[in-house]
Amino acid sequence: MRVAINGFGRIGKLVFRAFLEKNLKSVEIVAINELGSLDASLHLMQYDSVHGKLPIEIQKTKEERIEVISILTPNFLHFPMAKKLIENGFNVICEKPMTTSYAEAKELQSLQKKHNIIFAVTYTYTGYPMVRHMKHMIAEGELGEIQKVDIQYYQGWINPVIHDPKIRKTVWRLDPKKAGISSCIGDIGTHAFQMVEYLTGQEVKSVLADLNNLYDDNTLDLDGTILVRFSETFKGVLRASQIATGEENNLSVAIYGKKGAYKWEQENPNFLYHLKDDEPRRLIKPGNAYVSDIAADGTKLPGGHPEGIFDAMGNIYKGVAKALRGETSFKGEFPSMHEGVRGMLFIEKVVESNKKGNVWQSMENE
Repeated sequence: MRVAINGFGRIGKLVFRAFLEKNLKSVEIVAINELGSLDASLHLMQYDSVHGKLPIEIQKTKEERIEVISILTPNFLHFPMAKKLIENGFNVICEKPMTTSYAEAKELQSLQKKHNIIFAVTYTYTGYPMVRHMKHMIAEGELGEIQKVDIQYYQGWINPVIHDPKIRKTVWRLDPKKAGISSCIGDIGTHAFQMVEYLTGQEVKSVLADLNNLYDDNTLDLDGTILVRFSETFKGVLRASQIATGEENNLSVAIYGKKGAYKWEQENPNFLYHLKDDEPRRLIKPGNAYVSDIAADGTKLPGGHPEGIFDAMGNIYKGVAKALRGETSFKGEFPSMHEGVRGMLFIEKVVESNKKGNVWQSMENE
């Protein structure tokens, strides 16, 4: 028997619920006439205030269902939200840091593999065209063997509030229950770390950190200098601060190889400098025919028009959209679950290094 329900208020929902719970093979609900929105009806069916949650999950059709959900909340909410979404088959774009602990990050990684969903982490600066061009050219061997990396991310926004005991207690990024075990490194140092691994295509093997929290009653770092070691012949330094007075978002990176070097600054994102020993400094800009395909694909404006932070973010979302549709993507179009896990490992090892008296901590075999 095929049944249509005309009216989907309280009684209509209870009739449909009874049909679902009893799993009647002889009855088929073929249509429901409802004046309210589909989203509201699905929610009220799934979570009844009297009878509780429906044991059967009700979903829209694949064509109507949400494809991706972005998590843009304070750090402590990332893990529970992401876990629930992955378990229910949703693709996720999550703000960094991905979680508040490495253990949570590994758990999400296992869930992602189990449910086969797409998971992106918004390390936004890898969306800039000139950053992508730099990555491509380094992979092509333009700089030769990499010898040194020097990256800094300086902000000053905490400086006006940190010196007032009452005010600093109101900042969620300084609250371990909400931010996790780190403030500065967890917030912006992780950007710098992901950037150097993204650009070089190599993973940091060990770190040594010296952090500063200024006041005894402030348990989270505000500033840090970190030595990073990729190999015995490739090393570098990562500096991050949120008490760099007067600074805004001064993220800058220099990659030095045997044959040349690249320099780039986030506050002047259209300018990529190529350095060599025997040639004048060369300026590379987006929107020109000489840039790599991945840089050209991420450029939205004609040459000479500034590409901004929203354009970089848009390129990451674009990469996820292409992955959802199975389209051919460039390598590194969006930071993945792997980068999120690496970021959490970095944060924990940096904090551990500082806590143990500024000693080297391995990032291998984890």
